[in-house]
Amino acid sequence: MTPVKASTARNIALFPWLKFVESLTFWQAVWFLYFQQNLSAAEAILLYATYEVAVTVLEVPSGYMSDRLGRRRTLIASALAMLSGVVLLAIGGSFGIFMAGQALIGAGMAFWSGTDSSLLYESLAAEGREEEIEVHELRAWRFSYTAAAISAVAGGALALLDPSAPFWATALAALVVLLLVLACTEPARQAHREALDGIAGLRSLKASLLNPVLGWLFVISLLMYVFSHIPFVFGQPFILEALSGIGLASEAPLISGTVSAIMMGVSVAASAFALRIRGAMGLRGMVLLAFGMQIGLSAVMALSNAAMVIAVLFLRMVPNAWSQPFIMARIQPLLSSDSRATYLSLKSLCGRVIFASSLYVASGSTSRVGTMAYGDIRSILGWYVLAGVVLFAGLFIAARRIGATQAD
Repeated sequence: MTPVKASTARNIALFPWLKFVESLTFWQAVWFLYFQQNLSAAEAILLYATYEVAVTVLEVPSGYMSDRLGRRRTLIASALAMLSGVVLLAIGGSFGIFMAGQALIGAGMAFWSGTDSSLLYESLAAEGREEEIEVHELRAWRFSYTAAAISAVAGGALALLDPSAPFWATALAALVVLLLVLACTEPARQAHREALDGIAGLRSLKASLLNPVLGWLFVISLLMYVFSHIPFVFGQPFILEALSGIGLASEAPLISGTVSAIMMGVSVAASAFALRIRGAMGLRGMVLLAFGMQIGLSAVMALSNAAMVIAVLFLRMVPNAWSQPFIMARIQPLLSSDSRATYLSLKSLCGRVIFASSLYVASGSTSRVGTMAYGDIRSILGWYVLAGVVLFAGLFIAARRIGATQAD
């Protein structure tokens, strides 16, 4: 085996562990509660919008950077930005510091977006194993969400000791991510010289966007991004409100972490049935089912804030498990190496623009003092559900116009 092959094989071996450590986000289940201790509910929403704006600004440039400068360099930049961002959030102290931390985390996510999957696919391609992409994407999903489950409950427990502890733990994980990325090697890419030609990259990107299969998957992916993150943003204040009704508000950080851990665990379990469901329903049917589940989850949260409804959040990541690995595996062979990361970044950009814009509107309809009331949560979720039903109908009609062989 040649040195290049050996290095490429190492990338493939390291990839699931890279996804595992990158997903050790100990702050995930307590971030909103953490911000609300120092700021208002409206400012907490605006801080998340700051993160989204930062990703939005850098999303496509980072994809272009990845296609031109390489996967490894871009992932190194991501790890450094993430490390710096979570340290600032741990330090805290003022709205400005929180904003800077959120902006750096957003930059880290932008650099990561699309580049990680591109590294995997191109490493497999260098080995002549492209047909294994679906299996490896699903495996990476399981590693990622197992880590997310572990860090969620651990982060909730850490927050009871010190509100900033989950952020310091995440900083340590980001440092390990950096070390793992440094151990990777840039995979040899097809048409590498052409990749240096920006015009060639723009041509292939245009061709990708005009492909009916890629176009449909592009739209549903960005909408699923939005509806996946609605419970992420509003789930924590929802849990706090539900627990307040039964006198357990002080336990919100730990329970929120436990809910997130169960959520990730259920997702990993659901992924065990994913290949079977895909075979029975096809890609279009499976992805539409997943999108419908996301809309339904928000609808249930809008209908009641009873404590038992918290259990519905356990299902939040199941739609992702039944869609994201398969969407990624379907689109990778259809993309050119000179615009692969740019396409993926553009897809993420559109989703983030839509979500950040909707959050900006939502922040204007909630309290600027104290925590978010359930009445505000219900109103905001109601509008999201209404929009989701309309969009689902449009996607269903569009899906019927795409040949089953092409789409699936």
